[in-house]
Amino acid sequence: MKKIKSISLMFPLYKDKNTVEFMIEKSRKVLKKLNANYEIIIVDDGCPQHSGKLALKYAKRFSNIKIFFHKKNLGYGAALKTGLKKCKNDWIFMIDGDAEYSVDDLPRLLKASKNYDLVITYRYKKKYNTYRIIISWVYNAILRLMFNIKFRDISTGSRLVSKKLIRNIKLKSNSPFVGAELAIKAGQNGYKVCEIGINTYPRTFRAGSSVSLKNILLTLKDMLLLFVRI
Repeated sequence: MKKIKSISLMFPLYKDKNTVEFMIEKSRKVLKKLNANYEIIIVDDGCPQHSGKLALKYAKRFSNIKIFFHKKNLGYGAALKTGLKKCKNDWIFMIDGDAEYSVDDLPRLLKASKNYDLVITYRYKKKYNTYRIIISWVYNAILRLMFNIKFRDISTGSRLVSKKLIRNIKLKSNSPFVGAELAIKAGQNGYKVCEIGINTYPRTFRAGSSVSLKNILLTLKDMLLLFVRI
């Protein structure tokens, strides 16, 4: 595994009251094994379930756990951008707060990052309903065509990125498109990006919000804006 000096693990919260404590406990367990300075950054994106309040008891007990709140829901991309600004360490592991992706994948991502600035992931098997699978396939196909990229599954909610890259790339998307924006801009600015396969654990508590009509429209808007800019 790649030897690192410091790492930030960051995840956003929306309707994740059933998983936030699990995510914190699991993250602490995995991070302790890395023998590196670490912090856990959590962003409550105006969560109607007040998920962030469940994280406050951990932040009060551990100085390397920090929780930040949006007064209202600003969107998945906005939550990630807030978290990225708050992360202080050399590497940042971004993962969703609903436990669909496993924190246990972090050592594999670190190993893969040896010669890269950004490691994104693709799902070995998409264990979702047919509608979500079709939406994902079409979305990735359009992105490959529009931006001349070869990534299989560009917007999964698990990725590892160097702080150096984040300092030098300005992300604009507030929608779920932010993950694709990061990978596209990283490649266009000369940073090295790789993609590795992971397993996923579909939500049992709620349906994913990224494929809601509102988020699909916002994603399309951000996608077109980036296409026009470049």
